[in-house]
Amino acid sequence: MSTPLHDAQELTATQQLVLTDRFPDALKIPRVWAVFAAVLGFVYWWFGRFQPLWHTDLWGHLAYGRFLWETGSLPVTEPLMPMSSGMPFIDTAWLSQFAGYLAYSQWGVAALQFLYAAAITACCGLLLCRLYERTSHVVFSLAGMGLFTWVNWEQLRIIRPQLAGLVCFVALLTIVTDRRWRRGYWFAIPALFAAWANLHGSFPVGLGLLVCWCAGRALDVWRRTGKIEAIATDVRTRRLFLLAELAAVAALANPYGIGIYSEVMSVAKNSNLDSLVEWQPLNFRASQGQAVAIVAVALAIVFRFTPRRVSSGEVLTLLGLGAATLWSSRMINWWSPVAAYCLMLHGHAAWRRWRRLDEPEASQRTSLATVLTAGLAFLFFSTSPFGFRVIQGIEASEKSAVSSQTPLATAEYLRKNPPQGLIFNTLDLGDYLLWAGPPNLQLLVTTQAHVIPTDIWRQYNTIRNANHNWDDSLNRLGINTVVVDKDFHAGLISRLKDDEHWQLKREDEQAAIFVRKEPL
Repeated sequence: MSTPLHDAQELTATQQLVLTDRFPDALKIPRVWAVFAAVLGFVYWWFGRFQPLWHTDLWGHLAYGRFLWETGSLPVTEPLMPMSSGMPFIDTAWLSQFAGYLAYSQWGVAALQFLYAAAITACCGLLLCRLYERTSHVVFSLAGMGLFTWVNWEQLRIIRPQLAGLVCFVALLTIVTDRRWRRGYWFAIPALFAAWANLHGSFPVGLGLLVCWCAGRALDVWRRTGKIEAIATDVRTRRLFLLAELAAVAALANPYGIGIYSEVMSVAKNSNLDSLVEWQPLNFRASQGQAVAIVAVALAIVFRFTPRRVSSGEVLTLLGLGAATLWSSRMINWWSPVAAYCLMLHGHAAWRRWRRLDEPEASQRTSLATVLTAGLAFLFFSTSPFGFRVIQGIEASEKSAVSSQTPLATAEYLRKNPPQGLIFNTLDLGDYLLWAGPPNLQLLVTTQAHVIPTDIWRQYNTIRNANHNWDDSLNRLGINTVVVDKDFHAGLISRLKDDEHWQLKREDEQAAIFVRKEPL
């Protein structure tokens, strides 16, 4: 017969058995990662579900990916614009284009939403993790991620191969800012550049980052020791120098070999790009110019008061990329993650000195954090368009996924009424019409402006701006059909409506289609 004491002891033993945490220690993660999982999951969910796929570059790159799939080879000359036929064509983003087309072929527009959201989430996650590793402060880490997104918003709105390059750049930034050297980096960095050189032509920016960090380290060693010969014996300087060399060699693992370097440089110098807003100098009257100015002033203040040593590598990288951003606003894409990292790293140090705080304690590892993180990851993925497509087989509607400027109805009209001969189209419409229009549609231009002959580009600008002799340019090019977007070319539409030689065939909120009454 059991006694009350015996029953109580058995109950206590049973409770201990039930409440014992048997979760493997190796799978337990810090509690803070559950918070980060919620934030990053929301970023992925927001960009994948609510941020529309832009109507320009994406569709042109998919058209090139389709060409690669159908022909099974890389083109030597421009293959999709008849007036650019014969122009040398080095496709520095062929792998992004090919992968994007295969993903779209398999899972539809939801795959593009996934790639878009995943790329931005990867950049935010890498930056967030590195900032937390350096500061151990949740707020400053999240603020750095938010700052990067805010400054770079205009670039992040557009899905294109440049996003793949940005992921590579942020990954490289997290490596060079790691306080501990890991043997795997000897493989990771060359592999990163081998992939980067095939995904997007921005890999020289990564080489520039390595060079700045190496030169900055050498400068710091010289300043600390006062001896130039100490640079040669410094392990970190030699390591960065060797990694820069390995990265430059690894980038040659592309179909074009060393020729890709000259191609990237020639694109940046192409005169056709001068008339495109994103390739023009940074405009401080625009929102992104004001964001850059605010962050630059904040950096100057923080550098003045931080107790942490400001490395020369940080200064050289910020100045180099900052100068490049002033020269071409598109370079803000690479300046923003470096600026966000430096501002939060030194801002946290200045804040700690001001508040006279001790070193923070490490976040406790728990099984609950692991379960929450996994659950949040599944929740955000399963409720995204790609999650619906993969798990439930529900396909996303293309109309709901794309931006309001996407000429869906215009492309459908052209498919039903295929025009003959060369078509004049404004630049913003070219990529989607190339992708979704009728087969073998002969468009004058797409966003691949650097492969358009200078004379054709000059005539294109004459026509789109409705400048003097705009109609003569249409005649010389043998244009019988004109497709014009309504957002930026109201002047040309007005001229065409008033011209007795042209007839308005179709007009909606996105575009207007004109045909010549008496074809040439």
